[in-house]
Amino acid sequence: MSLNDAFRALDRQECLRLLAKAPVGRVVYTRQALPAVLPVNFSLDTDASVLLCTSPGSDLVAAIDDVVVAFEADEFDAVARSGWSVVVTGRATVVTDPAEHERLARTGPRSWMPLHDAAFVRIESEMVTGRELRGALGVAH
Repeated sequence: MSLNDAFRALDRQECLRLLAKAPVGRVVYTRQALPAVLPVNFSLDTDASVLLCTSPGSDLVAAIDDVVVAFEADEFDAVARSGWSVVVTGRATVVTDPAEHERLARTGPRSWMPLHDAAFVRIESEMVTGRELRGALGVAH
């Protein structure tokens, strides 16, 4: 198998289908002028935006509200050397509309941490890219 056969670019629909089944992803943002990566659970909204649920006073909310961030999720099989990676890039905003917040409280992601109050962060899917690695066992390094 050639290197070109091992990697395949994924279209937007394939990327969103894979994201929808991933339990955890990573928010990539800037914290104190340095790159930061934070693993988070998430869900996709009906408009294909990524939704996070966290504490309203969290450092994450303060760092990413109204900022362009990246969000990445993946799945890999180390034995088979196969898997996929999807990156969503877009503006992150805290959901402030009361009706939207109520809807997300019923249908959106649940924080894995116990929260007294929840803040929902929406990452617009302005750019969605992905690639798949298929059984690269025979690819020379």
